[in-house]
Amino acid sequence: MRGKRIALCASRKLDEMTTLIEKQGGTAVIRPAQGTVFLKGSELGEEMRAVIAMHPDWIVFTTGIGFEALLEAAEREGMAAEWQRMIKEANVAARGYKTVAALKKIGVNPVAASEDGTTKGLIRVLGAHDFAGKKVVVQLYGDTAPALKQFFLERDASYTELLPYRHIAPDEETMATLYKEIVGREVDAVCFTSAMQVRFFFSFAREKKEIAPLLDAFRTDVVACAVGKVTQEALEEEGVSRVIAPEHERMGAMIVTLARCFDA
Repeated sequence: MRGKRIALCASRKLDEMTTLIEKQGGTAVIRPAQGTVFLKGSELGEEMRAVIAMHPDWIVFTTGIGFEALLEAAEREGMAAEWQRMIKEANVAARGYKTVAALKKIGVNPVAASEDGTTKGLIRVLGAHDFAGKKVVVQLYGDTAPALKQFFLERDASYTELLPYRHIAPDEETMATLYKEIVGREVDAVCFTSAMQVRFFFSFAREKKEIAPLLDAFRTDVVACAVGKVTQEALEEEGVSRVIAPEHERMGAMIVTLARCFDA
């Protein structure tokens, strides 16, 4: 990694990653793309009551933390019993083992589950079910999961999203600087540690810049590095054809994997 400049899009554990990069002769460039996340207030309660009144046929939980945030909101809003009853009366699908574990705490075993934590894996197992005319509610965290939405709409489902959190986009000046550095080959790699970072950055690029030079840089000279499968999947959905990711989803493992990529 000697002489390489590595852009970090994370907003936490930056000191640890910077130290790992510097120990291997590289330079860390901090370019936060995470944005800010706030748990919704009374607005979330209103959205959850609308979902309860809907009597959905299917509920899809995509993150354990999002599922638990909804349970806490239901308790806070005085509708815990109704919320859990609705979940138990619906067909439940889950993305990732953490989400499955969270569901089991309230006695729910998903009808369909993607243990590998990816949207592609979830879509594969959902493919065995009929969704025509079914009311489907999908809990999201920060990733908009366009592939999942497309899957349900193509199967004539009534699709509703439920987001426990409100997201504020990262600083545009930082995003513009990162875009310039990638397109100008001023960085050798970009490390993404969440799908949200991917969505924010590529949304900025599509709205404010040109996407083709960015994808060309990632295809030829700049390495796109993801912390794990979900983040890798988000990059691939945005059109990045070359993505590396560690076998174990850890930030340290990501830096080690990147170093090996440069040494190869």
